[in-house]
Amino acid sequence: MTSLVPARRAKDGARDARRRTTAPKAILATTFLGVFVLNLDAMAMNVALPEIGRAFGGSTAGLQWVVDAYTLMFAALLLSAGTLSDRIGASRAFGVGVAVFTVASAACALAPDLGALIAARLIQGIGAAVMLPSSLALVRQAFPDAAERARAIALWTVVGAVAVAAGPVVGGVLSSTLSWRAVFVVNLPVGIAALAVSTRAERSPRRVAPLDPYGQLTAVVALAALAFAVIEGGESGFGEPVVLGCLGLAAAATAAFVLVEARTAAPMVPLDLFRSRTVTLSVAIGFVVNAAFYGLVFVLSLFFQDVLNLSVMAAGLMFLPMTAVIAGANLASARAAARFGPRMPIAVGQAVFALALLGLLWADEGTSRASLAVLLVPVGLGLGLAVPSLTAVLLNDIAADRAGMAAGILNSFRQTGGALAVAVFGALVADRGEFLGGLRVVLCVAAVLLAATTAAALMLPRGRD
Repeated sequence: MTSLVPARRAKDGARDARRRTTAPKAILATTFLGVFVLNLDAMAMNVALPEIGRAFGGSTAGLQWVVDAYTLMFAALLLSAGTLSDRIGASRAFGVGVAVFTVASAACALAPDLGALIAARLIQGIGAAVMLPSSLALVRQAFPDAAERARAIALWTVVGAVAVAAGPVVGGVLSSTLSWRAVFVVNLPVGIAALAVSTRAERSPRRVAPLDPYGQLTAVVALAALAFAVIEGGESGFGEPVVLGCLGLAAAATAAFVLVEARTAAPMVPLDLFRSRTVTLSVAIGFVVNAAFYGLVFVLSLFFQDVLNLSVMAAGLMFLPMTAVIAGANLASARAAARFGPRMPIAVGQAVFALALLGLLWADEGTSRASLAVLLVPVGLGLGLAVPSLTAVLLNDIAADRAGMAAGILNSFRQTGGALAVAVFGALVADRGEFLGGLRVVLCVAAVLLAATTAAALMLPRGRD
């Protein structure tokens, strides 16, 4: 009887060893699924927008809300989602986020009208906001070794880039062969798989982390009111009482947010962070880069289908050369930052992006489709060069215990830039009879903003990673 004890212990030890070796891979696979579906959904949705408009008879304003209902909640809740992840544990938070995102995807697929779709997209944004920071926390938990963790995060980033590249094509194929609803249905098996894999992850520890409910509330109100004012103003005119009222509400909520953050003991956006020039410039650059990219994708999706009369699949393929270079540019950015410091790829990436937008000014109905696709390639190159090094230069300037908070603020401002660009740029092209004129204004505005932040990037630290 006693002779069986060592054998049993050895067997249990072997089982524990296998569990230890498989758990990190399972966790990494879970986070891959999560980041993949988030990025895939964002890009596939833009290509499907004209189909949604035709299905529901929606105006440009309605289509803007299909995008911004998701992006605004994602941007605003990112500010406190990291704290929530700490309070309930990263593994629990990730599971909750995936579940909410998956259920909301099903609601999007079954939406009977545009209002129901917008409401479901809002809930999707809540799930996405919880998923993103908790997924990175899970990677950190699974890979305590710094070198292994760096490789895991690099792979995590590449998966997101691959999803961005695949998104327009997947959206085009699904919308043209099945329906725009299939863009949301594809999230369901991925979400279910992520939940299934996450059950193998070791439960994350919880820690005391104070929430900032008043700051969170005022941030949501400010962003929502501003987006509503811009979208409604583009549709009905900026002199309308409801538009002016929302602009006033946005200003009041912003002031309240600053006041709350200055006085609360544990603010989700510590204002003293912005005493650092690096933090302020990084946040501004991130805001502009995302505004230029996501605003451009939104208006070009409409241009390709409503002006050039391309099919949904053809419109998706138009974006493929642009998105395909992003992953390679991400890797090139890391190498350039290691050799020259992160400032160089940030500045060069933005300059390339701005020049690409100016090159698109000559595009019209007579421009060949191949030429348009080629003109978009530098956009992906510039974005891919700028963003990874932007994150690196920010984290290099921040104490380790505030790195997660700073990264959350950067990502929140980036998402806010994308949401507001969809609102502003959509308003500029709302008149379909003057679409080309509005598109050229969009390109000029984005190029000027990028030129300004390119100059600002030269003020960032020169130091290497």
